[in-house]
Amino acid sequence: MVLSSANKPQVFRLLFSDQNRTFYSSGDKLSGSVQLEAGPPCRLTGLRVTAAGCARVENRGRRQEVEYLKYEEEVRLEEVLSTDSDGCFLLPAGKSFSFQFGFELPASGRLVSSFKGKFGSVRYYVRAELQRPSQHALQCEREFEVEEPLDVNQPDLLAPAAASRQKKVTCMFIPDGQVSITAQIDRKGFCEGEDININAKFENTCSRMVVPKAAIIAKHSYSINSQTKVLRQKLTAVRGNPIISGMCDMWQGRTIRVPKLRPTLLGCDIIKVDYVLMIYLHIPGSEKLILELPLVIGTIPFSGVGSRTSSMSSQASSSWASIPSAPPSYSNIHRDLRVEGPRVPLLHDYDGADDDDDEGGLFMRAPQGCYPPPPAYSETDQDVVDPRQAVPVY
Repeated sequence: MVLSSANKPQVFRLLFSDQNRTFYSSGDKLSGSVQLEAGPPCRLTGLRVTAAGCARVENRGRRQEVEYLKYEEEVRLEEVLSTDSDGCFLLPAGKSFSFQFGFELPASGRLVSSFKGKFGSVRYYVRAELQRPSQHALQCEREFEVEEPLDVNQPDLLAPAAASRQKKVTCMFIPDGQVSITAQIDRKGFCEGEDININAKFENTCSRMVVPKAAIIAKHSYSINSQTKVLRQKLTAVRGNPIISGMCDMWQGRTIRVPKLRPTLLGCDIIKVDYVLMIYLHIPGSEKLILELPLVIGTIPFSGVGSRTSSMSSQASSSWASIPSAPPSYSNIHRDLRVEGPRVPLLHDYDGADDDDDEGGLFMRAPQGCYPPPPAYSETDQDVVDPRQAVPVY
């Protein structure tokens, strides 16, 4: 038998049994095979299969790791391959061999979901190590995704979230009234594709026109040696109508849809992935008034089954209906009648973030169609201005 001088198999690869599976969870069985095929015959001393998973954070030359998975298996080559006088296994030429392996992932609570970010990651992989006499071992590896189930139907995630904030506005150190936000959402837990219903009240007693907005924000936190770095990213946003001085506006069930996101990352000591619903007022010439409500993005969607918690949420939401609302605006009537036309800048709307709305500002459109008249009112309220008597904005 003539041995290869490189003593290297022609084929050395690692395959999972289920090639179409996208992720694994706690308690799942992961199995596969290591495939070997030699051109010229090769001598081997062993084959080891290992699996590992860890969270790693790196920044400015510093590193911190937390291990979540460790597995090792020595594949029994003697059951398939013969040995020579030195005890090395002989891999004959022209034949293919497949060596099976398999293991079970740890129980629930011991793994965290896979993640890859700017300063850190949570990574899982299986590695095969082919050992050769008097030579470096050959390695091949394959990553796999872990996604831990997160049910948004838990009682604490079905509970509503609410908050309020206010801010005094000044102009050249002279008081200029104040603005305020009161907001509530029916629950904290959502999955991708679901709509978040926002109930909010915005009040403006300053002399400036303010614009209400809402956005879903992702917060990535990386920790190294008790020092934490936080990155924030705006994912999707909606905006309301401008509010002139002395007026208020109400959002009753205003929706913002959850885009395709990775679930909230729980259980990791050095990496956290959180989400918040940021509801805010853009105030020209002043810092925004910001209110944040916590969000948890899960993997098991809302079932809609009634519970005591959701009943309490509905009762809390009903209190918004008892508050007299401002007259509806034209932009909320038959949105499908709005047509594209020339855009005339009305108010520069800079939020201080590069990833703000693509339009770059608030625009007044000159439509080619007509809007129907606003609904008639059967009651009048001194605090509500008739839209037909509103002062036009130029």
